[in-house]
Amino acid sequence: MTHIAVLGSTNMDLVAYVSKAPQRGETVTGREFRTLPGGKGANQAVAAARAGADAVSMIGAVGADAFGAQLRGTLDHSGVDTDLLRTVDTEATGTAHIVVDDEGGNAIVVIPGANAALTALAPGDEGLIASADILLLQLEIPVEGVLAAARAARRHGVRTILTPAPAQPLPAELLDVIDVLVPNEHEAATLTGLTDPHDAARSLLARVPEVVVTLGARGSLYATRDAEPMLVAAPRVTAVDSTGAGDTFVGTLAVALAEGGSLPDALTWASSAAALSVQRTGASSSMPFRAEIDARANGGTS
Repeated sequence: MTHIAVLGSTNMDLVAYVSKAPQRGETVTGREFRTLPGGKGANQAVAAARAGADAVSMIGAVGADAFGAQLRGTLDHSGVDTDLLRTVDTEATGTAHIVVDDEGGNAIVVIPGANAALTALAPGDEGLIASADILLLQLEIPVEGVLAAARAARRHGVRTILTPAPAQPLPAELLDVIDVLVPNEHEAATLTGLTDPHDAARSLLARVPEVVVTLGARGSLYATRDAEPMLVAAPRVTAVDSTGAGDTFVGTLAVALAEGGSLPDALTWASSAAALSVQRTGASSSMPFRAEIDARANGGTS
């Protein structure tokens, strides 16, 4: 039985679709607006559930408002356990304000709201983490909460995967208890000051045992301390909306690793999932199910 635990953000995505994103001081006319469930933590939980994990548990926080109720319902409907998803009466549910252009690129402003309450573990959190095969972490909640969860995972021998987004400098004590770091190119550069992904990955290996730098349409770069870096190509597709693609990749990756797959093989499978997600709009709404991922990984074109 594969069990993925996720500690992270739960947001409502407010998405505007435009031909071209506005520059500073510019106003543009959009063609569509959507309200979609999101947040990096919730996205990764949904991705893992759809990818076929036997159990997925979400540790997070929402406000006592309509968005919070809707997000909890979406997670429940996706098969994610929300028993430890807190309701914070004093804060609104977090929101992400997203602009998506015709090339599938996006720009995002996150308002943390209730997510800011996740500064420490609550009763029951450590026990849930201890029962998991893998713990997924991101940085849309306070670093103090991320560190507390990572330390709990280390105490219980649970593998941790950290997505260092939004990009920011990280304390050494957090990196010391992370097993796999999955930054994109921008995040890797922020962490190391190095713009070349190979150089950045080598630098990050001084802090964590395994690094995966995601490269968008070019795939991903896998680096470990005991082997040469490996470039894993991504399927060639036409992107419609890249929102949530990174979370799809990580959630799917966690399932493959929990099932005992090697990291290189898991990366190929996760790349297939991400390729499917960018061909659809939205974040969690774009995430593929296991049968779709298997078909794409086995040579399908959908």
